[in-house]
Amino acid sequence: MDINTIIDYLVISIIASTTVNVWIRNIAKNNTILIDLPDKSRKFHKRATPLTGGISILFAILIAGKLYIDLYELSEFMPNFSLQLIYASIILVVCFLIDDARGLTPTIRLLIQAALTLYVIKTTGVELISLGNLFGNGELLLGKYSTLFTVFAVIGLMNAFNMLDGINGLCSGFSMLFLLMAGFYSGFIYDSMLVIVIGAIIGFLFFNLRVFGAKRGVFLGDHGSNLMGFWVAWAAIYISQNAVYDTNPMTMVWMVSIPLLDCLGLILSRSLNGVSWATPGRDHIHHKLMDYFSPEGTLFVILIIASLINFISFLLESWLPEFYSFYLFIVFSLFYYFFTYKLIYLKKE
Repeated sequence: MDINTIIDYLVISIIASTTVNVWIRNIAKNNTILIDLPDKSRKFHKRATPLTGGISILFAILIAGKLYIDLYELSEFMPNFSLQLIYASIILVVCFLIDDARGLTPTIRLLIQAALTLYVIKTTGVELISLGNLFGNGELLLGKYSTLFTVFAVIGLMNAFNMLDGINGLCSGFSMLFLLMAGFYSGFIYDSMLVIVIGAIIGFLFFNLRVFGAKRGVFLGDHGSNLMGFWVAWAAIYISQNAVYDTNPMTMVWMVSIPLLDCLGLILSRSLNGVSWATPGRDHIHHKLMDYFSPEGTLFVILIIASLINFISFLLESWLPEFYSFYLFIVFSLFYYFFTYKLIYLKKE
């Protein structure tokens, strides 16, 4: 796929996503289903808003992808990894739409996430085989623990992205940024339908960021945030474990560092305070930043920082051995937690 084709299908998927978002949000509004109501405790939006972003993004991808496959006569050449990921995504959306509509227990949610991850592993053979040369003494192979580690990693990122979905545009915007930058850096975007996913997310962002007005707002929903995490996790695994793209696993870790570190820090702090990690709260990095910035400003700050981190990870991979990247990530993690602690400390003053 050349750059002109990428641009063409980016536009097509944006148009498809915009159209589908209008259609599905109207169904939700007219039938009073999948509607998120403000409660003035955690949900501070001013009007009832449809939770239809995830299913709209998926529908837009299916439509634009079908068009792409038919025009290029690729139905017999559909990569098995992409096909199985689509099947798993459809099941994921159906299951977590139930979560949005009626609510699922944390245990059921984890079981669904684990089952879908195992499905992709068993049907594609793609999993985390190597963590790279983390300590400078050779490649760290996972061996018999590969499947278990992959399940743990995918579930972790799915929940991290679900937790990231606290302000408009953050979870979907971060996902789009990751897929765009990782896709171009590795070259994955040139021989996949990744651009269609990116376009579908952009189409959703028009509604999520109220570009068409507050009355036409749409939220991602838990099914959408889990879908974003699922795609980002598998894109990172596929790119880092495929010799064609020759990208270090640590580079992928750097690129998801903000949701990853926020999730790990939250789980640790809540565990120390005897609070369930699954309990809704306002102790995420975006909530802390909103004590100093508007929601729009917080979104801008986080995405700019994420972009800088991505560029730094590319430079580290190009200039230094991989184990330096690992050690520097440890230093960065300590700095991150010190910074978030200072945000809380300054607020108390």
